[in-house]
Amino acid sequence: GSIGSCMETFQVMPFLQCGSRNMCQHGQRTDKSFWLTTNGQDDVRAMVPLKTEEDILPYISRCSVCSGHQYVIARHSYTNDLPDCPANWESLWEGYSYIMVTGGGGVGGGQDLGSPGSCMEEFFLPSFIECVGRGMCSYYVNNLDYWLAAKKDPIPGMFGMGRIYNGLDEIQSQGLSRCRVCAKIVKVDAM
Repeated sequence: GSIGSCMETFQVMPFLQCGSRNMCQHGQRTDKSFWLTTNGQDDVRAMVPLKTEEDILPYISRCSVCSGHQYVIARHSYTNDLPDCPANWESLWEGYSYIMVTGGGGVGGGQDLGSPGSCMEEFFLPSFIECVGRGMCSYYVNNLDYWLAAKKDPIPGMFGMGRIYNGLDEIQSQGLSRCRVCAKIVKVDAM
């Protein structure tokens, strides 16, 4: 969501583990990194681990950072309806409310719901690929995507839990909260 989340170069393990004894290690067996993936992959559940950068890169989403003079926020409706932008703000895009991912061992990452990165223009599963310290990336069966749920009225079950949505059409039309990214309209004085 922020400009720091758009890395110029892909690296399976883009970080070092450093301890208090002036020693750092790179690519430990238990290290993990998570990358937003590209949409439209065929049968990702059966995918074998990818071991070369040439094999991995087609699955890594690309990004760009743009310079501007506007404040940008994400608004979430907590319903299937798109929220409006506040007065004096304009819509940049609309999408689905994205919260976080988790992988094996309870590790993962999340988004600030005010960040534009929490409003994904498209909904697809899985939304991320996991890379491990052994130098491989794959879609693992224990990886989970977390999307903000649409609040139903009346809510079935206790606090709305227990409802199962099957198929992408039903998930998108009934289960997901919708969002909109808005930019503050800034008047530039003519010189």
